[in-house]
Amino acid sequence: MSAASDLLSNYQHVIESLTFTTGSKGVYDVTVDGESLYSKHSTDRHANPGEILELFTEKYGEGVTRFTS
Repeated sequence: MSAASDLLSNYQHVIESLTFTTGSKGVYDVTVDGESLYSKHSTDRHANPGEILELFTEKYGEGVTRFTS
């Protein structure tokens, strides 16, 4: 899943846990460090490419530099 790759490649140094919970009919939730970040059930749509990374950056990324190898 590209959302997991996006999050971990950019913020692996600040994320303690990342959970993708799936349900029936393609429903899924993304939880970062115990807090809901995105829910297809709530939005009734799939996230757009890069949307979950953008949501994470808006919520947690201020002042946090992205991971570089």
